[in-house]
Amino acid sequence: MKKNLHPKYYPKAQVKCACGNTFTVGSTKEFLEIEICSQCHPFYTGKEKIVDTLGRVQKFRERLTKSKKKK
Repeated sequence: MKKNLHPKYYPKAQVKCACGNTFTVGSTKEFLEIEICSQCHPFYTGKEKIVDTLGRVQKFRERLTKSKKKK
């Protein structure tokens, strides 16, 4: 490998998830902040989590109930 070409590698980089989980990985960054990990991802937990910041899910459900009433 050429010298001074590759970024510094941190074999024990700290990762912090938004759920509060922390773990270590190898990375070119010393500290990483992530939004979702295996401790809070619906695929791994088996629990459905709806992230709705603009009320889109509620609007969809209202339209769905209105369309069912028409039938």
